[in-house]
Amino acid sequence: MDVPLKKPASDGVIAPKALARPNRAEAEAAVRTLIAWAGDDPDRDGLRDTPKRVTEAFGEFYSGYDADPSALLERTFEDLGGYDDIVVVRDIPFSSHCEHHMVPFVGKAHVAYYPGEAVVGLSKLARVVDVYARRLQTQERLTGQVVAAIDETLKPRGIAVMIEAEHQCMTLRGAHKHGASTVTTQFTGVFRDDPAEQQRFVSLVRSG
Repeated sequence: MDVPLKKPASDGVIAPKALARPNRAEAEAAVRTLIAWAGDDPDRDGLRDTPKRVTEAFGEFYSGYDADPSALLERTFEDLGGYDDIVVVRDIPFSSHCEHHMVPFVGKAHVAYYPGEAVVGLSKLARVVDVYARRLQTQERLTGQVVAAIDETLKPRGIAVMIEAEHQCMTLRGAHKHGASTVTTQFTGVFRDDPAEQQRFVSLVRSG
């Protein structure tokens, strides 16, 4: 999937009116309502503390809304020692939640770039993936957001991102196609312009 690179305003996720979040008590009340709607008694022993536990879990699942991925990439290193070739971080595990059904999709991301004037700590690339994954997502948007964050901060000569994931909205409900996986890619710069560089990226990813 090779789509034009655009910088989304505020990551294209949170509109100004959405910043006024419900408080913790309101969130727990919403969970109680869902339990009752499912057909169970939110006041029985096994479920009495579930609303609290669910809101705590949601705080972890969606912690990406409170993080700034661009800030993770701000500290760069300009002493490249003459290195001007591809940098690849592959097999970055992640879990996210489908924005359509709020069920998980789980997989791994592969991120590569050709340095411009600076490089960034390798763990920062993995953390950028994690920040965007910890939001309600589509795999396509997740792929594009990782590319946009790297491009905005590092200004590399090219970026390649591949994400592979299994979506539980497809395996646990609906089509029930267990084992089906989805692959998305996005390329910029030298990767977009040179099919041989795309193939090199894919070969480096698959060689593991």
